[in-house]
Amino acid sequence: MAKLAKDLVTELTDKGSRAICLAGDLSLPETPENLVRETHNQLGDISIVVANGAATGRNKWNEITTDDWDRVQNVNGRGTWLLAKAAYEDLKKTKGSIITVTSVMVDTGQAGALHYSASKAAIIGITRALARELGGDGIRVNSVMPGAIRTEMELEVDPNQEEVAEFVYRVQALKRRGTSEDLAGAFMFLASEEASFVTGQILNVDGGWVMR
Repeated sequence: MAKLAKDLVTELTDKGSRAICLAGDLSLPETPENLVRETHNQLGDISIVVANGAATGRNKWNEITTDDWDRVQNVNGRGTWLLAKAAYEDLKKTKGSIITVTSVMVDTGQAGALHYSASKAAIIGITRALARELGGDGIRVNSVMPGAIRTEMELEVDPNQEEVAEFVYRVQALKRRGTSEDLAGAFMFLASEEASFVTGQILNVDGGWVMR
């Protein structure tokens, strides 16, 4: 992941943009503030926050340890809240946007990931509560809800991709695997002026898995 981030910085810099790469452990409460402070110091006032850090795991509900539970909740839920809190003063100046990341598992009740599903449900609550509280400051808060997107984290948790694909094709309307490129447009839209009157919303990008 570190190499991918550094390669992206190089690519953006070569195209004339300013970019930096910072690393931190979001299970530690001081990390979000440190990341925001360093970003502000190097790039100026922050206008967009994408809270996309994630921890996961696969265990039966009664085999999850309290350490597993706390790690997932701290990275996913608390980390999202603390990133928003740390960036608040900048976002108030820039009338910025916060984009959180939840999961289709909130709606599907996926077995074997109770702690992850609970943390992602918490993110929906955080998103809507922040949208209410920060609207008066001109700050928009929305969430992207990905479905079965092929990522490095998925490959670690589910190395048997044939089984994953077989399951996904049964539940999705679109019969192909989602990729990170499929998600990009949702984030770009929510961060853009085209979404200037959109807040408190959950945008599904799941190939038609969950339909409302």
